[in-house]
Amino acid sequence: MSKNEAPGTAFDRRLSALAARVEARLEEWLSDAVRPGEIARPARLMAAMRHGALGGGKRLRPFLTVEAAALFGVPEKVGLDAGTAIECLHCYSLVHDDLPSMDDDDLRRGRPTVHRAFDEATAILAGDALLTLALEALADRVQADADVRAALVAGLARAGGLGGMVGGQMLDLAAEGRYGAPLRDPAATRTLQAMKTGALLVFSAEAGAILGRAGAGERAALAAYGRAIGAAFQVADDILDRTTDAATLGKATAKDAQKGKATLVDLLGMDAAIAERDRLAEEAVAALAPFGPAADLLRDAARFTVSRRS
Repeated sequence: MSKNEAPGTAFDRRLSALAARVEARLEEWLSDAVRPGEIARPARLMAAMRHGALGGGKRLRPFLTVEAAALFGVPEKVGLDAGTAIECLHCYSLVHDDLPSMDDDDLRRGRPTVHRAFDEATAILAGDALLTLALEALADRVQADADVRAALVAGLARAGGLGGMVGGQMLDLAAEGRYGAPLRDPAATRTLQAMKTGALLVFSAEAGAILGRAGAGERAALAAYGRAIGAAFQVADDILDRTTDAATLGKATAKDAQKGKATLVDLLGMDAAIAERDRLAEEAVAALAPFGPAADLLRDAARFTVSRRS
């Protein structure tokens, strides 16, 4: 970085450049062209998948995968394909989270949610198709040996499944009081967030270590980084929900409060929540000590979680 370059500029450029490459890869994967082994690609389904996956998003998860893999000399294209698969699963989760039976949101990334732009049945199928595309891409498109691809598929399935993101969504519904008393416990809220939001962020970093055949210590360091950045990201999201307007955030705000669901902002107070967010970001930075300056962009990603405005 030059002396005249503003702090964070290199990270911002790298994040934007990788986001553009992820967008291009998603456009390729979600084209109407039928791939070998497929019978047809229904036009309405493809349009809904593109609506849910293209045209926005920071693409932080693939960024973590690419940069973590780069620590071990993995070619960027290999990390990009793995990261794009993870992004497909993330986009599926957004499509389903927005459904009327879940969070019932009308706006995502400043546009109508998939079930509003199309219909509920199409949105469910679009999410299903993005999920299965994620697993198919890891198994078939990533240029790595069979053991590595199997580890990636298993890891993504765990992070996105009953003990991770899906289980966290179940706890999130329960936290609203749908099945009993609303959740009012900070420890239980942290568990919910570690599953619903954190698990996929942890795997995004770990996927880079898997691609690079990292040792146990290096993989543990990246997992610790992912856990901290995932927790910081969610606390930051809760803070933004209370301090930012819907136009800036690109989605409805104060939804949790309207549903009677307590976040860490409610349970700890705003000042304590901000302190926890900042502590977690620094914990993520510290976890990267074994990698030295090579991990500076990953450190910037941790600091980005506390400074972002959307």
